[in-house]
Amino acid sequence: MNKDPSSNLRVLPSIDSLLKEARSQHLTEQFGKSFLLKELQAQLEQLRTEIRLDPITDATRESLTDILLERSDAALNELFSPSLRPVINLSGVILHTNLGRAPYPQAAIDAMLSIAKGACNLEYSLHSGKRGRRDDHVENWICQLTGAEAATTVNNNAAAVLLVLNTLAKKKKVVVSRGELIEIGGSFRMPAIMKKASCKLHEVGTTNRTHLKDYQDAIGKKTAALMKVHTSNYEINGFNQSVSAAQLAPIAAEAGIPLIDDLGSGSLVDLTAFGLPAERTAMDAIKEGVDVITFSGDKLLGGPQCGIIAGRRDLLKLIDKNPMKRAMRLDKITLVALEAVLRLHTKPDQLKSELPALRMLSRSPDAIYKTATVLNELLTALLPATMCCTIENCQSQIGSGSLPTKTLDSHSVNINPGQMSIAKLASVFRQLPTPIVGRVSNNALCFDCRALESTDEIAQSLKALPSLL
Repeated sequence: MNKDPSSNLRVLPSIDSLLKEARSQHLTEQFGKSFLLKELQAQLEQLRTEIRLDPITDATRESLTDILLERSDAALNELFSPSLRPVINLSGVILHTNLGRAPYPQAAIDAMLSIAKGACNLEYSLHSGKRGRRDDHVENWICQLTGAEAATTVNNNAAAVLLVLNTLAKKKKVVVSRGELIEIGGSFRMPAIMKKASCKLHEVGTTNRTHLKDYQDAIGKKTAALMKVHTSNYEINGFNQSVSAAQLAPIAAEAGIPLIDDLGSGSLVDLTAFGLPAERTAMDAIKEGVDVITFSGDKLLGGPQCGIIAGRRDLLKLIDKNPMKRAMRLDKITLVALEAVLRLHTKPDQLKSELPALRMLSRSPDAIYKTATVLNELLTALLPATMCCTIENCQSQIGSGSLPTKTLDSHSVNINPGQMSIAKLASVFRQLPTPIVGRVSNNALCFDCRALESTDEIAQSLKALPSLL
């Protein structure tokens, strides 16, 4: 047996010889010559280092060539694999921000594919043959569904709030209750948004109690607007007092300043009709006298990520003319998806069957239990006997700051990790062809089945489970 490093190094193939290999021709076609060359060089250097530390017994040029090409193939396949991948969300948070929030309805997917194929009339009027306005594709639907006079769109609700404040209150004061100065995910705070919008925050009231008189006393010559903010991911209970938009509307009108309402999730339908907790709708806010509302498209609306601004026509014209709007505008794919979702909302009686997010949120515990039973059988057949699976009652969260204190009855399949660490077990399921994301609770890996409408995809992915354990 030859364990001499120098003999190994002498038989290492050259880069030129590696590139002439038949397998390299296939890799060149798949990944491009420059990427293959760079990877071969890196793998060759890595192999030299390994040989110096631990020579390979009876290495030949052919065997080392095989090693280098196999490693390069694996590394390039990993590099070129899509970074953004589908996952199966069994976390129990339906509108999970980190997992992409609302799944798109089929109508939106079909519309996106149609428009993505080629040219479209994004900013072109087919009637006049002249330049058009991209928001025209969705404005009428938004107005129909909210009762607003005009509407516009941007890339998310934070951008919507930023644009509204920068337009209507630049270098002036905006009155907001202390109890509504929220911080959402990623340490993104409402005071910080106001600062970036170049307006001045005027806090009123206390954390738990704000009165109408607090707003009235705060209004002065430099006050540009009154503002309500949906508390998103928390709720104050106990000894508390807040002022509704309906109460603030006449105060703002008397002072000649707009009332702005950040609705957060922005539902367009009465959720109680689907057995869900009540949530104030965009139309409710407009009826209450709010001048400008903002809300998200990818939460309770069940569509793509975007921010929607609706309200008085004169104020929307000012907002539309703000130069910042161009930096926040929606692309054609998002617009056509939003248009499709808005059209679905015109038929609330059909919405449950058409909108995946609403369908998942309104699933009955009995239906979820049936799904959990099938998943439990699949897992029990594939996991070692030391990992016990049980079906448990649990609570699902709506997510993304929507109805933060409300949960939904559900069922989960809980896996006891046995001798394996819970972190390792969770990692195994994330390595499946279609990764499965659950949650860890009481030293068990819990798979909440509320968002699992079909077990076909998960059954296919689970076939790889034994090889990973």
